[in-house]
Amino acid sequence: MDWLFDFVDIVLHLDRYLDLIVKDYGTWTYGILILVVFCETGLVVTPFLPGDSLLFAAGTFAALGSLEVELIALSLGLAAVTGDSSNYWVGRYVGPRVFTRERSRLFNTDHLIRTQRFYEKYGRKTIILCRFIPIIRTFAPFVAGIGRMPYGVFLSFSIIGTTCWISVFVFGGYFFGNIPIVKNNFTAVILGIIFVSIMPGLVEFIRHRYGKR
Repeated sequence: MDWLFDFVDIVLHLDRYLDLIVKDYGTWTYGILILVVFCETGLVVTPFLPGDSLLFAAGTFAALGSLEVELIALSLGLAAVTGDSSNYWVGRYVGPRVFTRERSRLFNTDHLIRTQRFYEKYGRKTIILCRFIPIIRTFAPFVAGIGRMPYGVFLSFSIIGTTCWISVFVFGGYFFGNIPIVKNNFTAVILGIIFVSIMPGLVEFIRHRYGKR
């Protein structure tokens, strides 16, 4: 369980850890951020990686001059779209086999089913909306591939959703992250971002769980 506490500590103190990464790895920091965003978006088995909060922290450090905000926005945007696409194709060719098993060690079928219900409710707009919902955004491209959504349509919505996501969090961190009240309460801000991010999924869970009652 130590790894879980370490992970939570990293997520809640991204400012401290990202500062250490920038100091230790310099320009390699871009590669590390790209890898995290790609894995969080492109691998169904890593939905737990930080997304929204990491982008906000990266934007904040860009405002300090440690990183280039244009390079951050472009590189992480490309990482997210590429991750979406790889996830889509894995879902298209491997996904149907996942649903033949009630329980899989690699794939959480409960998340897959929940994402499928999200598609039933919002249709293709799910690709845009899910970009702001942790876990759902990791499984949405996979389910889109399983459902054989036309790739051109999927890619268009993925680019739109990613552009909105990057604009909100990277540039949000860039313009607001170093305001004294935000900077002095960075952990609380990160917690707020995480809470707001999971709120739609939490509401859907409560409605599904207690709606019939």
